Amino acid sequence: MFKRRKSLASERKREIFSRGVTRSMLKNDLRNFHCLSQLVLSAGPLKSAPVVKHSKTAHFEIEILDAQTRKQICIVDKVVQTSTIHDVKQKFHKACPKWYPSRIGLQLERGGPFLKDYITIQSIATSSIVTLYFTDLGQQVSWTTVFLAEYTGPLIIYLLFYLRIPYIYDMKESSRRFCHPVVHLACFCHCIHYIRYLLETLFVHKVSAGHTPLKNLIKGCAFYWGFTSWIAYYINHPQYTPPSFGNRQVTVSAIIFLICEAGNHFINVTLAHPNHTGINACFPSPNYNPFTWMFFLVSCPNYTYEIGSWISFTVMTQTLPVGIFTLLMSIQMSLWAQKKHKVYLKKFNSYVHRKSAMIPFIL
Repeated sequence: MFKRRKSLASERKREIFSRGVTRSMLKNDLRNFHCLSQLVLSAGPLKSAPVVKHSKTAHFEIEILDAQTRKQICIVDKVVQTSTIHDVKQKFHKACPKWYPSRIGLQLERGGPFLKDYITIQSIATSSIVTLYFTDLGQQVSWTTVFLAEYTGPLIIYLLFYLRIPYIYDMKESSRRFCHPVVHLACFCHCIHYIRYLLETLFVHKVSAGHTPLKNLIKGCAFYWGFTSWIAYYINHPQYTPPSFGNRQVTVSAIIFLICEAGNHFINVTLAHPNHTGINACFPSPNYNPFTWMFFLVSCPNYTYEIGSWISFTVMTQTLPVGIFTLLMSIQMSLWAQKKHKVYLKKFNSYVHRKSAMIPFIL
């Protein structure tokens, strides 16, 4: 009887314990569910996975024909939309190694303008097949090489005449004649002018990427070297006569020459600024430098200062060769200035409609 009561009591305890465990498990489940629901609500709405779009890149096929015979030279395939004419020239050079990129001229139509290297294929393509006409531009040289050759020659040639080396002048007459101070000043000014040209070509002007036919190098060197020889021969001649108005004429002309040289340099530095070069260039504007205030009056003040330098050099030396050289340079630079002025009028009409091209209020 006692054992039976004892077993009933133990079973009752087990039942009570199991009920307590079940209640605690339910409480724990409720707590876990509550925490999970709070976490889901705080995370916000579910976002769908982004759909990966596989973009198809369009390719072009460039057919290159000879501009004279219209015969097919090669086909450049797998050209993407962002490729430029320069990229096409590189691939053309790989297909035909005898023509390097600077020698290749490509046109949309026969007799049309040559396409610039920065033009994209997408901008000129009307279908997946683009036909371009090839013209051999001949042997090319970089513009930097042209300018260095044109400006180094006059610097050396003038110094040879200034030193009166043998076989140029009569040695006896050269030793007897005394050099007037204007001869030394003219040599100094001439050297300053071409040294500035050389330094600006190397460190200021951005022309290293451009090329020009070899014949332009020959023509430029013949012009500058020939005129320098003629000018230097007269100024450094033993029988050279000084200017009519003496030191006053020489001094005033030398001061104007140096002012124009300084102005030309600062204008070239301003024009070389990244804002004034390239396709998205803006019109050059004057700054705190007084030499740049010439932009208020003319569109091409670098040509204004250049002509001013040669006019003052002509007055300072009072020689006919310098005067003829100045006249020819003035005509050429006026043509360049008018051409640039027209470009400025198209791009920046609100800025330059009241300006002159090179000479204030005149030209």
